[in-house]
Amino acid sequence: MAERASRTLFLNLPVRDLAASRRFFERLGFRFHARYTDELAACMIVSDSAYVMLLTEPFFATFAPKPRCDTRTQAEGCFTLSCRSRAEVQRLLAEALGAGAMPAGAPLDHGFMCASSFLDLDGHHWQVRWEDPHAVLA
Repeated sequence: MAERASRTLFLNLPVRDLAASRRFFERLGFRFHARYTDELAACMIVSDSAYVMLLTEPFFATFAPKPRCDTRTQAEGCFTLSCRSRAEVQRLLAEALGAGAMPAGAPLDHGFMCASSFLDLDGHHWQVRWEDPHAVLA
């Protein structure tokens, strides 16, 4: 069987106020890649192979020809970030809410995994999730 090449993920999201969105995610502990950050976009580093491109709404429109959904009333998706512990889930949720996010649903706790969700400043739905690495599901 041929080995698959690893891929890098760039998730592009439109934002109303790029500076405010960048401050929001910096408060959650994310850093930004200077090479891909300017007055139109900010490249948030999630991992060595995953990035979130925060794009001003007009710049986003040059990438996506379809109309944007109104994230105040419609869901475009749910973006999940893994956490290293239950405590990190709670810390990230508290930081997000303290930075202006809105809660998005009740927290989940299944013992072997837990998750909490929030809507960022632009209404994008984020989930922070932890799973016990020793609780392998068959």
